[in-house]
Amino acid sequence: MKDELIGYDGIGLSELIRKGELTALELVDLTIRRIEKVNPRLNAVIHKMYDEARRIAREDYPKAGKRDSQSPFCGIPFLLKDLIAECKGAPFNEGSRAVKGYVSKIDSELVLRYKAGGLIMIGKTNTPEFGLLPTTEPALFGPTVNPWDPSLTPGGSSGGSAAAVAAGVVPMAHGNDGGGSIRIPSSCCGIFGLKPSRGRNPLGPLFGDIASGIAYEHALTRSVRDSAALLDVSSGPDLGDPYYCKPKERPFLREVGQNPGRLKIGVLTGVPEGYGIEGPMHPDCEAAVKDAARLCEGLGHTVEEVSPSILGHTDIWLTFRKIFSSFAGHAVKYWEKELGKKIGQEDLEPLTWTVYQAGLQLTGADYLVSVEEFQRFGRKIARCFHEGGYDLLLSPTLNTPPVKLGLFKPYPEDPKKFLRLANAFAGFTRIYNLGGQPAMSVPLYWNSENLPIGVQFGARFGEEVTLFRLAAQLEQARPWANRKPVIHCGS
Repeated sequence: MKDELIGYDGIGLSELIRKGELTALELVDLTIRRIEKVNPRLNAVIHKMYDEARRIAREDYPKAGKRDSQSPFCGIPFLLKDLIAECKGAPFNEGSRAVKGYVSKIDSELVLRYKAGGLIMIGKTNTPEFGLLPTTEPALFGPTVNPWDPSLTPGGSSGGSAAAVAAGVVPMAHGNDGGGSIRIPSSCCGIFGLKPSRGRNPLGPLFGDIASGIAYEHALTRSVRDSAALLDVSSGPDLGDPYYCKPKERPFLREVGQNPGRLKIGVLTGVPEGYGIEGPMHPDCEAAVKDAARLCEGLGHTVEEVSPSILGHTDIWLTFRKIFSSFAGHAVKYWEKELGKKIGQEDLEPLTWTVYQAGLQLTGADYLVSVEEFQRFGRKIARCFHEGGYDLLLSPTLNTPPVKLGLFKPYPEDPKKFLRLANAFAGFTRIYNLGGQPAMSVPLYWNSENLPIGVQFGARFGEEVTLFRLAAQLEQARPWANRKPVIHCGS
């Protein structure tokens, strides 16, 4: 049977439900059929919540308009990444054999807001162990493949969510981003991905921050307006949050379609020494940035190339490594306490164990010095915007197109090789994890092999508005939603 709803985004589907042209239960059943159709090839959904989703759709959304909500979403099936955000009563593994069998005891604040906004959790998506890698190949569940080419990575750590959205399973899915984990898979899979400003979305009640604020919650979507509307649903401080982000002046959804004005955009095609990116940028990624710059110029924006030196010559990669290895150590220690057991080398993947051991070598003083260094870096990025008068900085999302599955593996002869490979792949994204500014990956370019190459725009702190306005303008000028990968529900 032909899927007549394959081209709808979340807002569009919600409008059908509100009008009575579609029921939430019908949409849940349709989404289940989509998962069953493509997931055996994708391996994106690792836990199915069909019975509970059907129950909620049947009891809470039996007819149009029963649930009166300010949210633009009403009875929309949603996939939750199996990392950080918890859904009460659902298995929660974080991609790790050490955690297998755990069932969430609570809803995270983010999930509570999603549910209140009309989303129905229908499954959990695959992620690497503790979200540590820019690919999605956990030993626990096996690799998720890229729907554009199953031999390639979908990116990580939100690769399961990205693959499901790109393949048409759902119009949007949850993701989180500790070094690029929303933007990396968005680029690899040809969809839209936005990392909000620090403090925009809550991490509570279990976490105040993660690794001193390098981790962020949001989603991967096909349409810009879904991303904006979902951020309206989820954003705002929770009680006791350690970070403050200036409140929005009006709903983000209302910014979509608004004239962004004449923006000044700085173009970065490289980074200074100390970022750990080895080798030149891949020609396809360079071409994608130049293409995006021309498109922005054609839309009336001022575009100028920026020297990488404005970011400063620092050892920020070493700082990030210390923070990230401490994050791995935190994950292990957190689960030892939660599970009441010791986690040993046999419980973890080799790469996780390596990063964890590196974290154990750091002292509390080492960690605090690294936090101070990346906070200084954040101020440096802020000055780049303000002193240069830039509204946005444009760069490639990734330094290369999607790479082969299996690249990020242990190299016994060179234990740190995988870290260098990961950094060379995704060195541009972590700029905004450290700095705290919002950033988005926009799917504007496909190479000669029909692989998506995302470009990244970063904005001033708290200025998601600028990103949404430009993204909607780019989406209209060069639509991407109708592009279908090899593995797709509509094929």
